[in-house]
Amino acid sequence: MQSMRSRVVIWLLQHRHLFKLKLKPDEITEDFSVEKFREGIESATKRMEKPLQDVQIEAASIHGMNGEWIIPKHSKSDKAILYIHGGGFISGSCSSHRMHVTRFAKGSNVKALIFDYRLAPEHPHPAALDDSVSAYKWLLDQGYNSKNIVIMGESAGGTLTLSTLLALKSMHLELPKSAISISPVTDLSCSANSFIINAKKDIAPMNSWRVWTNYYVNEHDIKDPLLSPLYGDLVGLPPIYLTIGTHEIHFDDTLNFAKKAEASGVDVTLKEWQGMVHAFPILSPLFPEAQSAHESICDFVRHSLE
Repeated sequence: MQSMRSRVVIWLLQHRHLFKLKLKPDEITEDFSVEKFREGIESATKRMEKPLQDVQIEAASIHGMNGEWIIPKHSKSDKAILYIHGGGFISGSCSSHRMHVTRFAKGSNVKALIFDYRLAPEHPHPAALDDSVSAYKWLLDQGYNSKNIVIMGESAGGTLTLSTLLALKSMHLELPKSAISISPVTDLSCSANSFIINAKKDIAPMNSWRVWTNYYVNEHDIKDPLLSPLYGDLVGLPPIYLTIGTHEIHFDDTLNFAKKAEASGVDVTLKEWQGMVHAFPILSPLFPEAQSAHESICDFVRHSLE
């Protein structure tokens, strides 16, 4: 049974427009201001940011990209999470995701590398994917064994996690030990039924999945596996952990990818959470389901790297 606390938190997120004295939820249109949205995200992050304990933050220059190491106090030096942040392909940064990634790093006791990949619409596909591959190759260049790396991301970062696996495979590079994808969209046409039936149940801004995704896709073929990993050849990919809520717009996309991956011989762990919304594990510890999902993800990281 869904916890009362999760019901309250999700209701507040679904009705956040009321705190802005608006009667209707925001709907993303073509005149959407990406710049103002990014400024709002960074401003909100600064207001909520808390002092980090038992972790060390180290700056990293990753082939010209800004990056950060988040290093738990007793983590091993030879193991790493490569975290690809979410943000609809148009927003997000090391600073906006520092607290989220810190909780994953501390929960698994594995240090994590996060980086500022290029964002749409200024930099459409394949910029973000190229940067994600570059960050992984940088880790290899630093001496990390591929079997000591887990790639992980949420939302757009979850999509990029899966696309990065396919890109690495196509380049005949060593694949990571495993991957974790939280709430990914795997078919960027956004045509699955859950985009319709869950539109008002989820917390994603209405129509954001079309406007923001189009910024990223630009004029590329939507069925390119490096854009929409559902269309890729999944044979030979490493173990993949997928987390999704039943009230997410990405629900069908995640299930469809899991089914195809399993049919392709991939070791797939699929966690479905009743009544949960988009990328809810990063809301830990606000309600029990988010906390449980977070702990399950951290357990997977630890077991993968043992």
